[in-house]
Amino acid sequence: MNRQRVAANGIELACEVTGSGSPLVLVMGIGAQLVHWPDGFVAALTARGFRVVRFDNRDAGESTRLDPLGRPDLARGIARALLGRPARAAYDLVDMADDTAALLDALGIDDAHVVGVSMGGMIGQTLALRHAMRVRSLTSVMSSPGGVRNLLARPDVIAAILRPPGRTEDAFVASSLAFAARIWGRGFPLDREVMTLQARRAFRRGVHPAGFARQLMASLSHGDRSEALRFVRTPTLVVHGDDDPLIPWRAGVATARAIPDARLEIIAGMGHSLPSALWDVLGDLIADHARRADLHRERTSPRSLAGSGPRRP
Repeated sequence: MNRQRVAANGIELACEVTGSGSPLVLVMGIGAQLVHWPDGFVAALTARGFRVVRFDNRDAGESTRLDPLGRPDLARGIARALLGRPARAAYDLVDMADDTAALLDALGIDDAHVVGVSMGGMIGQTLALRHAMRVRSLTSVMSSPGGVRNLLARPDVIAAILRPPGRTEDAFVASSLAFAARIWGRGFPLDREVMTLQARRAFRRGVHPAGFARQLMASLSHGDRSEALRFVRTPTLVVHGDDDPLIPWRAGVATARAIPDARLEIIAGMGHSLPSALWDVLGDLIADHARRADLHRERTSPRSLAGSGPRRP
């Protein structure tokens, strides 16, 4: 494993690179860190021939914190979003997509398969719009095309998002487990050992509530991307659980409908989580999607098309 901190888009991003083969970039959700990608899931991806890059988004973990930009009022921002009014944000998903493209530059990667969860899926969608040549394939997991119709999480989940995390390590672990249990999904048992390890690692790397707030406002400020997503030509796989209380499954359906030829996989019993029982299932889905995207890319490349004409006898 190669851990490093690289300059990208005017900030610094902490990242880890594991495995070898075709590059695959994992983009995390709001407030989450690279350690929230389960090691077992990363291992499932490297076993399928990927060079896996996971990183801390701006304002999370060990990446640059943007505290001079101020801390937004989350309750007011969420209320405005639910009323269909524009949310004010210190930065937006365009900035975060540009961060990801700059990370590829810093790592010397021309293009990569991209997998994003939750807000990370929104960043991936924006990346495919702004930097299409850098994205071999997109997998958008438990994410959304934006818009008020796709924001209606359960009220108890919204309240839990607004609740401050524990201040000590043990309190932070307890609050993290309680929130995970609320959004996990009823089809799979909570991976308490995995989640406890993630929470302890996240706490020791640095928890940043103000960064969480700015990231949440960035996701709310972008509005409905459905019309823009009709211009995406990147092969796209959309994965969503039918028991997601944070981003409802219909948001996954809306994402797949908006992106031309997107493939939709609804997983029974899955919530807003990556349970260990699904690591191989998700690994197979991502690997198969990437393989199909690479084959399509080879068939439609200028070199391939130039050699596909009739041959002289």
